[in-house]
Amino acid sequence: MAKSSLQGMRVLVTRPEHQSAGICNDLQARGATPVCLPLLQITPVPDSDAEYPLLKQHILDLDLYQQIIVVSPNAAHFAGELIDQYWPQLPVGITWHAIGQKTADTLTGYGIQARINTAGTDSEALLSDSTLQNITEQRILIMRGEGGRTVLADTLQARGARTEYAELYRRSCPDYTSQQINSTIYSSLDAVLITSGEALENFISLLDRPQEHTPQLRGQILSTRLLVPSTRVAKLATAYGCTNVYIAQGADSKAMVQALIATLDVEE
Repeated sequence: MAKSSLQGMRVLVTRPEHQSAGICNDLQARGATPVCLPLLQITPVPDSDAEYPLLKQHILDLDLYQQIIVVSPNAAHFAGELIDQYWPQLPVGITWHAIGQKTADTLTGYGIQARINTAGTDSEALLSDSTLQNITEQRILIMRGEGGRTVLADTLQARGARTEYAELYRRSCPDYTSQQINSTIYSSLDAVLITSGEALENFISLLDRPQEHTPQLRGQILSTRLLVPSTRVAKLATAYGCTNVYIAQGADSKAMVQALIATLDVEE
């Protein structure tokens, strides 16, 4: 098998449905067969929701923040749509941050130029950015989905900043039948691509559902080549019992596919 080829591999793709086309195309171009099982369902906060007035106020108050952090491509998309509604011209003087190249690219589509920390594609890497060190009394808005990790806000507050959340969307695990699970997860996979800790938790929860499989088969899944986007998610995977974990240089399609190809050299 050529180094750039994934010929004959069955690869489980777990991105949200609206974000899976790119990586599926990349896998197919290299000879792999993508098996799609979205592990996160993304739903924007509707304007009829009780939480929407607070979200709208954060958008109207953009010019009151010194820095704004956008944590994901989904956050970038939903924020961009709202900003377009309420800001014919972007407020000036704000330092924008994007976690990941895809997030930055999505913001660029809305005319927002954001900083990317090349040290990594997670919150810990972002926190090492020079503009987030001396931030006493700065107001910082974190654009994200509801819930999730608090490391950004906790660390920035410890450095003296005042942080707020603009929570733009909700994440949930799609509801799958036993047949859907058996035809995807238990289908002789060669690799599994997981791009977030929450997706990993949903994956494990599906494995733990009562299915017509043996503990031995579950063990085979946990030993399948698993690609994750960060050390944090890798540690979580190991804690769940995954035994063949590889870390990609980010959650974007290019990084995940390149990391998958690299595993072939490691395992030769």
